[in-house]
Amino acid sequence: MSNRRTWQFLPALAVLLPCLVWISHGYTPPDSYLIDCGSQTNTTVGGRIFLADQSASNFLSTPQNVLAETSNSVPSSEYSQLYQTARIFTGTTKYTFFISRTGRHWIRLYLNPFPYDGFDMSTMKFAVLVQDSVLLNDFSVSSAIMREFSVNVTSGTFVITIMPSTGSFAFLNALEVVSMPDEIIVDEAGTLPPGKFGGLTGQTLETVWRVNMGGPLVSFRNDTLFRTWVPDSPFLINSNLAKNFSNIGAVKYVPGMATQDIAPRSVYGTVAEMNTQGSLNNNINVTWEFTIDVGARHLVRFHLCDIVSKSLNLLYFSVYIDSSVVAPDLDLSRISSNTLAAAYYFDIVTPVSESNKILVKVGPSKRFASNQNAILNGLEIMKLTDGNGAPSSSSSGKSVFLIAGVSGGVFVALVLFVGIGYLLCLRRSQRRTANSELSKSWIPLSTEGGTPSRSMGSKYSNGTVTTASPAHYFGYRFPFIAIQEATKNFGESEIIGIGGFGKVYKGSLSDGTRVAVKRGNSRSQQGLAEFRTEIEMLSQFRHRHLVSLIGYCDENNEMILIYEYMENGTLKSRLYGHELPSLGWKERLEICIGAARGLHYLHTSHAKAVIHRDVKSANILLDENLMAKMADFGLSKAGPDLDQTHVTTAVKGSFGYLDPEYFRRQQLTEKSDVYSFGVVLFEVLCARPVIDPSLPRDMVNLAEWAMMWQKKGQLEQIIDPALAGKIKAISLRKFGETAEKCLADFGVDRPSMADVLWNLEYALQLQEAGMQRDKEHSNTIMISELSSELSSLSHVDRILAAAQFDASSEGEVSISQVFSQLVKSEGR
Repeated sequence: MSNRRTWQFLPALAVLLPCLVWISHGYTPPDSYLIDCGSQTNTTVGGRIFLADQSASNFLSTPQNVLAETSNSVPSSEYSQLYQTARIFTGTTKYTFFISRTGRHWIRLYLNPFPYDGFDMSTMKFAVLVQDSVLLNDFSVSSAIMREFSVNVTSGTFVITIMPSTGSFAFLNALEVVSMPDEIIVDEAGTLPPGKFGGLTGQTLETVWRVNMGGPLVSFRNDTLFRTWVPDSPFLINSNLAKNFSNIGAVKYVPGMATQDIAPRSVYGTVAEMNTQGSLNNNINVTWEFTIDVGARHLVRFHLCDIVSKSLNLLYFSVYIDSSVVAPDLDLSRISSNTLAAAYYFDIVTPVSESNKILVKVGPSKRFASNQNAILNGLEIMKLTDGNGAPSSSSSGKSVFLIAGVSGGVFVALVLFVGIGYLLCLRRSQRRTANSELSKSWIPLSTEGGTPSRSMGSKYSNGTVTTASPAHYFGYRFPFIAIQEATKNFGESEIIGIGGFGKVYKGSLSDGTRVAVKRGNSRSQQGLAEFRTEIEMLSQFRHRHLVSLIGYCDENNEMILIYEYMENGTLKSRLYGHELPSLGWKERLEICIGAARGLHYLHTSHAKAVIHRDVKSANILLDENLMAKMADFGLSKAGPDLDQTHVTTAVKGSFGYLDPEYFRRQQLTEKSDVYSFGVVLFEVLCARPVIDPSLPRDMVNLAEWAMMWQKKGQLEQIIDPALAGKIKAISLRKFGETAEKCLADFGVDRPSMADVLWNLEYALQLQEAGMQRDKEHSNTIMISELSSELSSLSHVDRILAAAQFDASSEGEVSISQVFSQLVKSEGR
């Protein structure tokens, strides 16, 4: 009996044993869960014990998934044992952990794909979600890696959700959930340009690089938090300009500055410094180059310790990110209150990155020329993500890079606007007093206006459709309980997408109507303006190529939007990253035409144009018949008045699709949508992401790459292989010319959406007619010549000219077909 009890306590002892190892490192984590997925036995790595898979099965919601093991060789490292086994997840699965102390935790995911019993892990795509953050989304891996995240755990129960992508599976080799000292991430950091960034403690951070300057690899065995620091030599642009120095014994940890948990002595005790080699020109910089993610903010942490000086006040130097100085004329002696070799660090949050490269430099002070030297001991780069896994767009200081966020001034104005609106709402209606305790970051829309609302006519008596002025909300205001029922209480199995605003669920209303439910992150202010704008915009418009808003919910601090269900998802998902049959050229043209009709309607149907401001393939939805509808109007903006040429506004949009003229001048016009649509056209043709940092430098940006081939006249070289040999040359030529004109550098040189629509319809007719009968070479030449002439004509004149050509040359389309364009395009 006693032996049986002993065995029962072994799993608990296995969880506690790693804590004893942490004690020897100087920090004891309140929570420490280490799991060797797929392993039949416990695995010891660096004195820490990773539980056997079976012992950790009580953390799993579906422990019946496949356990895999490989006999192949795995990458040689101290973690090699963890990469030999894996758990394969055939469906959505959750790990649930009890958290004894909320706050910062490490989440480390060990991933090494290997073939097992018909499963090829290298082809698997999946997402990993925690709380309201998406750690990995549609992720795949081809070699052994460890992905490390720092997450602020906010409750006593912490859930990690593993969700395979459609038609795929997921896997993990090992998993860590371990407490970390809260002091590692403080709430405030500097920014570039100079300013302050607040709210870091609530951010999810992903480690991109952790580097030991001037020294060797620092193993996790020599770090109190089990981090690994790689040498800096692979990142040095010119290694001749730097030399290494080591004096680990000199490092001092001064109260109020860095601690051993911030970085170990083996990092602060080695340094890369300037190597002038006796040159008279000491005005040099030591430069490192790192690869980062495009379209994201990054936290760059500099570790500094003056172990090279013989006495105080001898070293003055400057620190740079790219071409901007972030710490001019740095005097470590003054910072450390006259303590030599004191460990010190500082943080800088970068603007949203335009490039996949970042440069870090140190150089001599230009003010103090007595000792021309500069040092750097260590560096960490961490990517910021918001509550939904998208690159963080929080704005601070006076940043001019506003691609994915709003400026601090606009943010303050928004908060003031919302606050004033909240007070007005309380005055106008007392019916919502129960909601008076809601966060000031959200105002229930149903309190606006003085017009009574009417019942939605269902079993939910408090459902209404608001008739607030000036915009009438066509969609019903749904009670939260109705949406819970429709989505099976927001079940993980009902998730059909994840975006910047939040997760999207499929659902079914009580009357059987299928819907898509977009649930925002109510704890963040970032989605409020978009939520309101989406309702206001879609309440004004009804068009077969704009997605229909069915309802919304603003109860219990929720921001929920309910749309018609689009069976075929987004255009982006149909173009790449799925197992579905490839779209044909005619289908792609019809989709582009439908989206163009929706945008044309927005630009022309009201006294003021409505500018979508976020045109991209992910915002073009496809119904069961592959009819395209524009969606996601959260960033939409009313266009300029008749006596104005543009709207001056903060830059918003999606990286890769953003109009460069709008970005440079912050002047928004309908032509900004035209530019973004031009990028979509090339995306449709090439079936690849608009930004892909994994590709060679000249291919990273789709628009630039495609334009290069278009100008060469060789666009057929880069089309989707699935379309090879299926596009008529004349149709492809017209399509390429249209996309090229959309991507003109200046808006005045771009066509209107009406012209874009006409050209796309013409490209479709050329393709259809060409499929019926191949024309002789002479006709091809004539149409090519006609295309350049048509570009200078008005919209109607071009239709007439095209019809005249068709009649005179026994062309590929009939006159009636061409003239039909005047009546068959909605909103024209």
